[in-house]
Amino acid sequence: MRAGLRALTTRGRSFLASGAAAMAMALLLGEHDLLRVGVFVASLPLLAAMVVARTRYRLSCARRLSPGRIEAGGEATVTLRLENVTRLPTGLLLIEDTVPYALGVRPRFVLDRVEARGIREIDYKVRSDLRGRFTIGPLAVRITDPFGLVELTRSFTIADTLVVTPQVVPLPHVRLSGEWSGGGDSRTRSVAAAGDDDVAPREYRQGDDLRRVHWRSTARYGELMVRREEQQWQSRGALLLDTRRVGHSGEGPRSSFEVAVSAAASIGVHLAREGLGLRLVTDMGAEPLAEGSSQALLDTLAVVKPSVAYSLEIGVAALRQDGGDGLIVAVLGDLDPEEAKALARLRRAGVTAVAVLLDVESWDGMANPDREAVQGVLAGYGWRIVRLPSGTSLASVWQDAGAKGRFALQQGAMGSAAGGVVGGAA
Repeated sequence: MRAGLRALTTRGRSFLASGAAAMAMALLLGEHDLLRVGVFVASLPLLAAMVVARTRYRLSCARRLSPGRIEAGGEATVTLRLENVTRLPTGLLLIEDTVPYALGVRPRFVLDRVEARGIREIDYKVRSDLRGRFTIGPLAVRITDPFGLVELTRSFTIADTLVVTPQVVPLPHVRLSGEWSGGGDSRTRSVAAAGDDDVAPREYRQGDDLRRVHWRSTARYGELMVRREEQQWQSRGALLLDTRRVGHSGEGPRSSFEVAVSAAASIGVHLAREGLGLRLVTDMGAEPLAEGSSQALLDTLAVVKPSVAYSLEIGVAALRQDGGDGLIVAVLGDLDPEEAKALARLRRAGVTAVAVLLDVESWDGMANPDREAVQGVLAGYGWRIVRLPSGTSLASVWQDAGAKGRFALQQGAMGSAAGGVVGGAA
């Protein structure tokens, strides 16, 4: 009963106050008819509170997200499934699901009655222009009486997570050659080109071609051994994302930081589809990521935030520590020539290096006097330069990633003036 009294609505409290006032005036004036009216008005919310408080509905709830992972700007459908697991029908139910503000307003529904063992399914849409991992739920059910005098809220405990990943732009194929350890175009090596001592044989299996029998290994192991047809070599590459707050400009989904994250996602998915084992590095260090897994990359980029770092020193050190990458792709904001020089030195013989330089000045309108010098430094060390201004799709400029040496020739003189680094190019 206490729970029912605490659940009185404004209308219920008004009825209770009006009835009490009528009874007080009836006693003061000696009006028996007014006393009956007052008792009747005051008893209505009390009876409603008692009925609602003693209600023993048992409901089960399930939620389904379709899909459970969307791109920024995409839409997902949330399906709520409510089941009345008792033998008694329910009364009026008000249903409200908990949704973060980034996904829209909280959905509210009214169920007039759910029969015994009855099931109701309710759908609603959610949409977000922001990346992130959002919790949907728990579901709240409000039980009320037909007159709206009492409203009792019960909540479920289950919640689900919707992952909103960065937008991915399909990129055209560009030849990014490198050594077999990490080059994008040399992902397979045939054993036929190797000598017999390099062959890794295996035991004979039913149906194997007898022409593949490796007699030397057969004599060594005492059982029939055959040559493997092909040995796979996993190409490796690194993706560096500049997340420094000081290196970007703008706010919201169209800021240079969000464009950089979307560019990194697009490049990562593109290279993973081409069979590259990719690892993600930011200015805060290496991110734990399953190599070659574009889904893990998108999940990581979905929650990446601007960092408070002022330099790329930690990220460059993480790239240098591994050193086994045949391809390095860096998505960069504003840099100074010294930072560019430290990054440029990561490229060595046999390594393909691509720098996607965001023209941050096109976001804030302020000229960056170091931009041309940074390009010259990177080009002087053999990096391929892809410039990405505001409002430009990465797909339209990605072809520059295959323009080997073009930027180096254009910026050679400027790179020499910026510190004589062109002459020391690897």
